[in-house]
Amino acid sequence: MRLDSPWKIRQLMTMKSPLLLIAFLAASLLPMRAAEKPNVLLICVDDLKPTIGAYGDKLAKTPHLDRLAARSVLFESAYCNQAVCSPSRNALMTGLRPQTLGIYDLATNFRQSRPDAVTLAQHFQGAGYRTEAMGKIFHVGHGNSEDAASWTVPHVRPKGVGYALAENNAQITPEQRRAVGEATHKLPRGTAYESADVPDETYNDGQIANEAVARLRAAKQTGAPFFMAVGFLKPHLPFNAPKKYWDLYDRAAIPLAERRTPPDGAPDFAPQFGGELRQYRDIPKKGDLPDDLQRTLIHGYYAATSYMDAQLGRVLSALDETGLAANTIIVVWGDHGWHLGDHGMWCKHTNYEQAARIPLLIATPGMKTGAKTAALVETVDLYPTLAELAGLPAPAGLDGKSFAAVLRDPSAAARDSVTHVYPRGGLMGRAIRTARHRMVEWKKPGAPADSAELELYDYEADPLETKNLAAEQPEIVARLGAILARQPEAKPQISAKASTEAAPAKPKQDRAKMFASRDKNKDGQLSREEFLADQPDPDKAPARFPIFDVNRDGVLSLEEFVTGGKAKP
Repeated sequence: MRLDSPWKIRQLMTMKSPLLLIAFLAASLLPMRAAEKPNVLLICVDDLKPTIGAYGDKLAKTPHLDRLAARSVLFESAYCNQAVCSPSRNALMTGLRPQTLGIYDLATNFRQSRPDAVTLAQHFQGAGYRTEAMGKIFHVGHGNSEDAASWTVPHVRPKGVGYALAENNAQITPEQRRAVGEATHKLPRGTAYESADVPDETYNDGQIANEAVARLRAAKQTGAPFFMAVGFLKPHLPFNAPKKYWDLYDRAAIPLAERRTPPDGAPDFAPQFGGELRQYRDIPKKGDLPDDLQRTLIHGYYAATSYMDAQLGRVLSALDETGLAANTIIVVWGDHGWHLGDHGMWCKHTNYEQAARIPLLIATPGMKTGAKTAALVETVDLYPTLAELAGLPAPAGLDGKSFAAVLRDPSAAARDSVTHVYPRGGLMGRAIRTARHRMVEWKKPGAPADSAELELYDYEADPLETKNLAAEQPEIVARLGAILARQPEAKPQISAKASTEAAPAKPKQDRAKMFASRDKNKDGQLSREEFLADQPDPDKAPARFPIFDVNRDGVLSLEEFVTGGKAKP
């Protein structure tokens, strides 16, 4: 029995027998057995927003998440540090925000910024834990890689299929595959959703659950303390799930978003319009999505969530059946939220509530169960919190702050505010979220604060973010701006390490020719729609238009397009 074990200290305080107390103290001085260290089961879920029954979502069919919530503290005000996979997962595993690392993209590995970082898993590894992972923990792909140093045994990737039905795969030619080389994310995508009458193990999450169950049974046999990270892939696109999970939902009862336009007065570049989704072959490349398609996509998202929930249930059942649950801290964490048509947006990639708010459930033996807390927490806080719960000192220099006190008393506060970021077209959107407001400051890293464009939303008066109030409430902006000013300036995106071989020079673009090809009505200027049509980076392109539009007349002249909004040399 450990004196520093948070859920056992209370036993010491309640012991009235001197003999029992002496025995307790004597035992605590003996070398600590491995089994006395609390295990950690970290469940990471890709693109999961709080579409969960325990969060009050009446549509969601998530019995296993709900079952876990009954033995957990449920965090109602948890937020990611950036609404995109890799930076969010870096924040979880390093305890450092994206603006500290200077990494906001998918391709840059966190060790290019901090080569000597001690990840959350490494920290437990150094304390004698067996650290192991399966599925998606760090972001792998787009040139990024898994972090081998974090795991005692090699990380395991699932072996399921992406699509069960052959007709839903993209038709990729050998020439296309050779052209992109390792950049397979540039290949054509298949369909955005699939309902196939197949077993759960057909898709990747079923395979991940199989592996996790086997690992838990093995852990029971060894008795060694473990830090086990299980990364489920759904409900990430494509929304592919066995038909039985689609059948859980009445399609006619699925509501569409109430607000389907960006907030009034928001900067043009702050929203995004689903570039990730529009890469799939059955999705229109531009324009509003038809209502029927929107309903199908929402149906698919919920079906994929229910499929993942069932796989989580298998893992939780194995934990209970082995008896390991009595000494295991369980965390379920979503890496960011997801827009399901609200504000006319799909996917993540914004600073708005639907992208930034995440589900977070933590079950800690001996602490509160079935409780909800309004405490504000952010992803980087999990590192020091898990360290404290396990009786480990947190490394110095983390951005995170332990909220272990909230797990003992859910009415306790953790932070007065949380922060998250999203970059757009050379600008950095840094957000401060309090219990009532969110302010977003858009400016170039290092630029003076008075050069920023601002957003402000009041979630008591306007929970759907219908209007930017920054111009109307300068006193609130000033108060939240003062909080932001206490933080270090956001680092710009770090550059990839220079190659030993010089890269071939890119051919110079003929921007005048590009202008002419985009000027469909041949009126000598580009409307916003003409500018955005068929852009190779539809998520980033909207941010460029207001930068190019120097005279702010809503159209681009040839000169503005050719110079990109920059003064002639």
